[in-house]
Amino acid sequence: MTPRLAVAALIAISALFRIVAASNLGLGNDEAYHFLYALHPALSYFDHPPMLAWVETLGLSGSPDLYSALALRAGFVALFAGSTYLMARIAGRWFGGWAGFYAALALNLTGYYGLAVGTFALPDGPLLFFWLLTIDRIDLALERPDRLRLWAAVGLVWGLAMLSKYHAVFLPAGTVLYLALRPGRRRLLLHPGPYLAVALGLIVFSPVIIWNVNNGWASFAFQGSRAVGGFRLRPDCLLGAIAAQAAYLFPWIWVMLIAVGWRLIAGWKDRDDEHERLALCLCVAPLGVFTAVACTRSVLPHWGLIGIVPLFPSLGRVLADRAIALPTQSRRRLALAAGFSVVVLAITLTEARTGWVQRSGLLTAKTDPTADGYGWDQVADRLEGLGVLDDPRTFIFTRNWFQSAQIAHATRLRRPVVCYNMGDARGFAFWSDPAEWVGRDGVMVMIDDDYTPFAFYEHFFKSCQPLDDFQVVRAGVPLRRVRVFRLNEQIAAVPYRYTREQALERDRLKEQLSEFLRDDPSPPQIGRRPAATRVD
Repeated sequence: MTPRLAVAALIAISALFRIVAASNLGLGNDEAYHFLYALHPALSYFDHPPMLAWVETLGLSGSPDLYSALALRAGFVALFAGSTYLMARIAGRWFGGWAGFYAALALNLTGYYGLAVGTFALPDGPLLFFWLLTIDRIDLALERPDRLRLWAAVGLVWGLAMLSKYHAVFLPAGTVLYLALRPGRRRLLLHPGPYLAVALGLIVFSPVIIWNVNNGWASFAFQGSRAVGGFRLRPDCLLGAIAAQAAYLFPWIWVMLIAVGWRLIAGWKDRDDEHERLALCLCVAPLGVFTAVACTRSVLPHWGLIGIVPLFPSLGRVLADRAIALPTQSRRRLALAAGFSVVVLAITLTEARTGWVQRSGLLTAKTDPTADGYGWDQVADRLEGLGVLDDPRTFIFTRNWFQSAQIAHATRLRRPVVCYNMGDARGFAFWSDPAEWVGRDGVMVMIDDDYTPFAFYEHFFKSCQPLDDFQVVRAGVPLRRVRVFRLNEQIAAVPYRYTREQALERDRLKEQLSEFLRDDPSPPQIGRRPAATRVD
């Protein structure tokens, strides 16, 4: 078999596994929320640039069922097939065809990229594809730096990467670092090509800039604030971030990537291969920034993972050389790694349907990652039975953005769904006006033990009527408690939008909230009707 046929077989087989997973797993919390992006077309969004919504829309537009999980994820499965091809192409150009195959195989056998990004509706899917495509174009432009057409292509695909996730800002940073460190390349910093690429990339990215200008720079401020920690060193956070990244990539692949990176650093001066120097420079900025952030605060494990992707071609070369030197041992190790991924996928699929791991006591409802996507149809059925979904006077709300998103998807938006959280309404703050709900009846869905006092919500309505209290169950095991209340005739707007005026109103209401916190936060029980309350 040739390397090209091996890559084609890898793409086909791995895509089949992902289609099975995409068809049988409920939407994760982020996915249910991202689904709402596609229903609210905009230049950009509070959490992420718009590429995520565009990929979702392409998948949904080809399906007769707007609420199909497979249709929502189809574009992301296709993009990962493209990412697999690009990884094989880049590593193959640098180190030969079999190095390309092994680099692509290693990417597919990681936990986060191979199982999650390649299947689910997450912004890292488009980011990975356009990140690799940008590296591919940069490599070609560096080979023929006087061809402005090649630099223009760099700019266009980098702009698409920026439309996928803000992490793409590290690509030009890494390229400039490479040009500055290599004496033979420094003259390119005076060449018009790189500047043309940046200019075109910013033009492609301009919808996000326009959206932020019109919305008080809300997205940039939100994402920037997530990277700002305190000034106290937190070794526990740093060690936790490193361990989590190793777990996300699977330790055996993570260890090999770290070894490859260390070898490239140690051999920087003596190494003849400019491709590996470029790859190392592209790693420095994202890994350095997110490692620094992790020194002072907790970070999500996947934030910095894109920075390690440029090392996969070198890993592919190592694996290809090992396959020649130790063929039997290499085949055995790769078979074990592939088998582990298949077993993880099988456990995930069966756990999502039956909850057998939770029943065994190894996981709880809070630690089981498959629990997030299960049982929202039960919530929708109870709301249907209560007559909520057919009542034009009502809207549904929770205090949590992903709970609101899950209910919106499960109920197929038969009633409007909002998020009443003054501090963190996410995209819901831009998808409706707070005044729109005044005079209407709100159906509040409370999941488990909500830590915001019930009386604070009740404060915005004339009266309250408890409707239901039940458990979402999977194979007879409770997953979450759900309580439903009808709050009659909203009398004041809840200030959940990101505006100066509503910020002032939120500050006033937060003072009132602190008073409610000192009182009994328990909601009324089913069958007991509390006295009406009003906003002053």
